Amino acid sequence: MDLAWLSLLALLAVVAVSCTTRVNPGIVAIVLAWAIVALARPWFPTPPGLTPPDLKALWTAFPGELFLTLLGVSLLFSQAEANGTLSRVAAAAQQLCRGNTGLIPIIFFLLAMGLGTAGPGNIAVAGILAPPAMAAARRAGISPFVMAVMVGHGAIACTLSPLTAAGVVAGKILAGMDLGGREWQVYALNAAANAAAACAAYLLFGGWRRFRRGGPLAPSVEIDLSTSEKQNFSSQHWITLAILSAVIVAVVAGRVQVGAASFAGAVALSLLRLADERESFAKVPWSVIVMVCGVSVLSALLDQTGGTARFADLIGKVSTPRTASGLLALVTGLVSIYSSTTGVVLPAFLPMVKDLAQSQPGSDPFSLAVAVLIGGNLVDMSPLSTIGALCVAAAPEGVDRRVLANQLLAWGFALALVAALGCWAWSCVAG
Repeated sequence: MDLAWLSLLALLAVVAVSCTTRVNPGIVAIVLAWAIVALARPWFPTPPGLTPPDLKALWTAFPGELFLTLLGVSLLFSQAEANGTLSRVAAAAQQLCRGNTGLIPIIFFLLAMGLGTAGPGNIAVAGILAPPAMAAARRAGISPFVMAVMVGHGAIACTLSPLTAAGVVAGKILAGMDLGGREWQVYALNAAANAAAACAAYLLFGGWRRFRRGGPLAPSVEIDLSTSEKQNFSSQHWITLAILSAVIVAVVAGRVQVGAASFAGAVALSLLRLADERESFAKVPWSVIVMVCGVSVLSALLDQTGGTARFADLIGKVSTPRTASGLLALVTGLVSIYSSTTGVVLPAFLPMVKDLAQSQPGSDPFSLAVAVLIGGNLVDMSPLSTIGALCVAAAPEGVDRRVLANQLLAWGFALALVAALGCWAWSCVAG
């Protein structure tokens, strides 16, 4: 037993905590990383060729730039949510669904993907859209499972946008592996995978039958918007949209760092008093930020102690250059069913890609990275993940939530296998 194995055991402990308890795995990761460096290092050898880690190097590994970027993006869109701008955008798009019941799930998929791509990210969009989507499905006689899958995969499809928190995390890690500059390609691959999954569910589970019935919704199933949703856009909301648009243009066209642009937009909203600052800070997902940054500290220790290389060797021993991506997608998918993709899977598994590629001569590092990203994200409709849980929680009265949760859990396991097969096939074609 050396520090490499001890670091790997610590990572497994963090995954177990994230799967079985409500304790923030980021905090657990920081404590375990500290314990290994401060307490266990004198008793366990460091792998040959590596410098024993110390506390200064451990704390330096805290991703300060990533922390500020996540905070800036989260704060900006928390303000847009707090002042009602995002809910009004969702309500306006919902009006487009009234002509044909078969269009309702499709519109919600497109709305979730489009709105989330702009920056709020998958969890924020799912939280905003799941309640009206599930209510609309109930009133229109649409299967709650079909609607949950459509709006959920729409939210997951936007996950790796370079403007979202998860996209920022993935982009930073890929850049560190000399795979930077492919952020939009990664986003497109993930969006295509989730669009295919949503389309399959729509066709397999009867969503298409709503088109055969055709016609407008009957009065009995008319979508009833809440009082707040019926309100028109005020100058407050138009200015907020203009600031959000300016941030997006600055990032996409001007190549301004997304965190800096987001902080600038947040300051503008605060100075113009367009959002309640206290409420906005309360809506910032602090637990997710702590989780991502905390696991990143342990991931850095894994690299320092040789743990990532050790794990790569394990995968390499049971795979070939052609099967490595499929196996990696399966492992990350199964872990992600029970834990956070952004907070655990990406910072823990993505940095291992470089070592795995080196242990498998002839393998493509980018294909392996895509396997982690798609394998981890595609299964997030599991009710044990945040997106699936939001959809189950949003199910209106009359829907058996236990049945819906079991359906989504089975869907998650099925997609773990689909992701593995798809990544294996893609690596074969790419190779």
